[in-house]
Amino acid sequence: MKWYIKLILPALVLVMWEVAAILMNNAYILPRVENVLAVFLTPFADLYGCGSLMENSWVSIYRVTLGFIIACLIAVPLGIILGRYPVLEQFSDSLIQILRPIPPMAWVPLSLAWFGLGLTPIVFIIVIGCIFPILVNTIDGVKRVKKSWVETARIYQANERQIITKVLVPAAGPAIWNGLRVGFGIAWMSVVAAEMMPGTVSGLGYLIMYTYNWGQVQMVIAGMIAIGIIGIVMDQFFQYVLRKKFAWEVLDK
Repeated sequence: MKWYIKLILPALVLVMWEVAAILMNNAYILPRVENVLAVFLTPFADLYGCGSLMENSWVSIYRVTLGFIIACLIAVPLGIILGRYPVLEQFSDSLIQILRPIPPMAWVPLSLAWFGLGLTPIVFIIVIGCIFPILVNTIDGVKRVKKSWVETARIYQANERQIITKVLVPAAGPAIWNGLRVGFGIAWMSVVAAEMMPGTVSGLGYLIMYTYNWGQVQMVIAGMIAIGIIGIVMDQFFQYVLRKKFAWEVLDK
């Protein structure tokens, strides 16, 4: 599909948005498109004492990156172990299945009780949000590795460490990467929601709530659009790496 075809629907939405804003003539309900665009034209301007759009975006990116890295360091090795040893997976499966459906925001009261205010509870919410998609995809990817590949490695006298590092991890790479992609998307949603917790004084989630309390709906929408743009950029990065580094998986199918 040509790139310009993908812009048709967003352009139609902008037109409908502008027409609706003109007809409603109420900036507190739906501001005009140009008022929102004006926020992006001054990304470093302080927004009513809560920092600039760019500054809050970087704060959110830092938080989600920190939480995502922690989740990866826990989920990927654990997923490889559980996927490799079925007995351990069966032993832990019930706990995983109980915790996995719980929304990240349901952990907010406990995170505040355990960690108080500041960066730690926000990172905790991010880790809880993205750790299970990464873990489940890693387990599934390792379990789907062809047994004949493992047996061939054993024939060549490969030890357990070599089987894991030279056979299982590379073969499960696409599934693990897809888990990272899904996990980062959930982490990005989680950080924005976590930044709306009491005591938070920066980030896009804070920006949205702060400017809403001042009745600046154009700032709210600008913050939402910034969240979407950053999310798209990161998802495109994950897709690009998937196409470049794991093209063999598509050919194998």
